[in-house]
Amino acid sequence: MSTSTTPSTGGLSVGNGVFLVAEREIGSKLRSKAFLISTGILLLIALAGVLIGGFMSKNTTETAIAVTSETAPAVHGLPGLKLTEVADTTAAEKLVREGKVEAALIPAPGDTSFGFEIVALKSAPSSLQSMFAKTPKVTLLAPDTTNPLLRYLVAIGFGVVFLMAASTFGATMAQSVVEEKSTRVVELLLAAIPARVLLAGKVIGNTVLAMAQILALAAIAVVGLIVTGQNAVLEGLGSPLVWFAVFFLFGFVLLASLFAAAGAMVSRQEDIGSTTMPITMLVMAPYFLVIFLNDNPVAMTILSYIPFSAPVAMPVRLFVGEAQWWEPLVSLVILLVSCVVAILVAAKIYENSLLRMGGRVKLSEALKG
Repeated sequence: MSTSTTPSTGGLSVGNGVFLVAEREIGSKLRSKAFLISTGILLLIALAGVLIGGFMSKNTTETAIAVTSETAPAVHGLPGLKLTEVADTTAAEKLVREGKVEAALIPAPGDTSFGFEIVALKSAPSSLQSMFAKTPKVTLLAPDTTNPLLRYLVAIGFGVVFLMAASTFGATMAQSVVEEKSTRVVELLLAAIPARVLLAGKVIGNTVLAMAQILALAAIAVVGLIVTGQNAVLEGLGSPLVWFAVFFLFGFVLLASLFAAAGAMVSRQEDIGSTTMPITMLVMAPYFLVIFLNDNPVAMTILSYIPFSAPVAMPVRLFVGEAQWWEPLVSLVILLVSCVVAILVAAKIYENSLLRMGGRVKLSEALKG
């Protein structure tokens, strides 16, 4: 009679050990009122943001348009437009440049389809373009590649989600490790499974919860944008949202491993800050750089290849159309390599520090073993 050859430690296979630890981590979080309340608040904030954005986009006033005697009949009587008739094309363009009207409808003799064209400063009013069966020619007097406010808001949105998830889950992971050390629970756990299996289970369990939050936020954003009729924004965010989820997954695994290792280096809750602060800075510094340098193409390009800032910088660059198709792939490869290195280093620190009680374990000692 043959016997199973599945590798095991302490009576448990590696897979079963990882699963049990991950299940324990997920269960403890789901039983925590603080976690459930904070998640609910985060989802409500996201829903409110989408609904307010939809309400503001629909709560529009009349669009001021300059017209000439030739083009006035084409839009006369249409709702939502405030017409200002001028003598000629030059006068109409002058009003646009001065900001007295949002756009001008001027004759276009060479255009046999319409006979007129729209002239605007940076972007043509969508309310005006939507009134025609076909979109007429649009001439921009001072074209702008992206909307600076929208770019800033997208950078904040991606940045806040990543920062909150990484710092919140990372801090709770470190606290959990210290609590297990101080109560000697870790000794019982290590009697059944190796330290690396315990670390893997913790990282996977928290990653599942973090990804569930991200998917819930994405679902709320997508449904909210559809319900409120913000289809243009949804089309622009589609691909960046997918890439953000992918980058978030591996970026979170990288940070979660480091936070768990940092927690293993101390034995008291009050000492956690001394080991987790450098990791927190690695998360916060790139976040603020992306927020404040979101309109600097060179800085954003560099940040999109740095593992700690790539999960935010690359989706922002994709949203504004500044990244080539191959760039997120290269950045993802860099992130994956960094993730593997971080996991190996974190596993070494975690394994060598977990049973050391008393004062803080020095990094050099934790790496030596």
